Amino acid sequence: MAHRVIVHRGHLFHLAGRPTIIDSAESLVSVPDGALVVDDDGHIAYSGVFGELPAEFATTTVDDHRPGFLLPGFIDTHLHFPQTYSGDAHGGGQLLEWLNTCIFPSESRFAEPAFAQAAATEFCTRRIAAGTTAAVVFGSAFPHAQDALFTETRRRGLRIVSGRGIQTVGPDSAAALITSEQDAIRLTTEEIDKWHAADTGDQATALVQVAIVPRFSLSVTPETLRNLGELYDRVRDRGVYVHTHLNENDRPGTGEVAATLGQYQVNSYLDTYDGKFLPGSAVGGKSLLGPRTILAHAVHCQDGELARMAETGTSIAHCPVSQQFLGSGTMPWRRTVAARVNIAAGSDFGGGDEWLISLVLAHAFKVHISEPGDAGVSMHPAEMLFLGTVGGARALDMEDRIGNLDVGREADFLVVDPAGWPPLLAAINNGARSDDPRLARDQTLFALLMTMREPAIAQVFVQGRRIDEVPPAG
Repeated sequence: MAHRVIVHRGHLFHLAGRPTIIDSAESLVSVPDGALVVDDDGHIAYSGVFGELPAEFATTTVDDHRPGFLLPGFIDTHLHFPQTYSGDAHGGGQLLEWLNTCIFPSESRFAEPAFAQAAATEFCTRRIAAGTTAAVVFGSAFPHAQDALFTETRRRGLRIVSGRGIQTVGPDSAAALITSEQDAIRLTTEEIDKWHAADTGDQATALVQVAIVPRFSLSVTPETLRNLGELYDRVRDRGVYVHTHLNENDRPGTGEVAATLGQYQVNSYLDTYDGKFLPGSAVGGKSLLGPRTILAHAVHCQDGELARMAETGTSIAHCPVSQQFLGSGTMPWRRTVAARVNIAAGSDFGGGDEWLISLVLAHAFKVHISEPGDAGVSMHPAEMLFLGTVGGARALDMEDRIGNLDVGREADFLVVDPAGWPPLLAAINNGARSDDPRLARDQTLFALLMTMREPAIAQVFVQGRRIDEVPPAG
């Protein structure tokens, strides 16, 4: 769909080029009176100082958002569609108790098509309100619910990677979500064939894409993992993703990590996804790791697991909000970054209770500055922005398409109006700023990320099209 060329004017903040999180501060761009030109194909044709706008755009319509900010669209690399109504659910315990008491019963309600449709509408509305232009979504076990999610997402013009949650074993509370080994593969294959790149027919341009999503290793068997490895080997070249959980909760003796190591008799949790799921970490099938694999949490990783993720291009979805909510611990920032594995932000809504990625980044700052002793670190605001934008684009293997405001990128961006949230307006207008321009820049970005709330997100764009919270009828 063609669009008219338009100039968006405001304060640009983004990370230019292809930085790592280590050098993100050097890539931080701040243009107080900036211009973002979106061409008629929904790509960025100019990004820079408004006063230096090329002559070819001199007569182009200007949408003046000043004193607002223009940011890349937020990318959420881990949240749960069938937990749309489960934020802040009281389960009386940590991860495994919470799953049994709250989540499995809640997700089972998606067996009702009308309920699933209502959730799909709510889910997309909440994403838009939070400025989440792209998301990696843990899906429902029920195909009709996934159909509702993909259909509504496509209708609203958002980006999504999602797949049905795969469970072949589990407790009685999860009975409605469990399938046979054969149906697990059949239903996943059918979802890939029906929905992967369904909007354009090409993974390189699609907004709608599919992932293979085993809930976690305790919800499947070695047979499931072997079959999923075979399936992924067949569809990897089509750009299909893998999305699941890793090393989230390690309560001594009864936590998820201990239970996984005990059940599989492997040397590391990651081995189960790396084809080495037989006792002693013997190879039993093909690896699920790679540049389109996103593993949520990675709180309790061994050094070898981090190295293997970095080696294979596998990304971590860092979810500090849910890690606090479920008492799972803190992903060690310095050690994980030093391993050079890609890290992106995940709200983990359901386990987390925030949709807004900037709030996830604010939690990350507070969590990591509070790590004990020498492990504590004060995150640079550019590192925070990396998690919510460039890191997410890299996790999606879409860094050439989205994640910053460079010329040639698809125009996924947010207009943030401080007046929409008075505490943000006060922080921007009245906060002390250093005489050092670089530090003053960092202070402004930090205030923006820490203080922003949903009402400040005035407009959301995907591929240059404005996305409205209330969709058109029909």
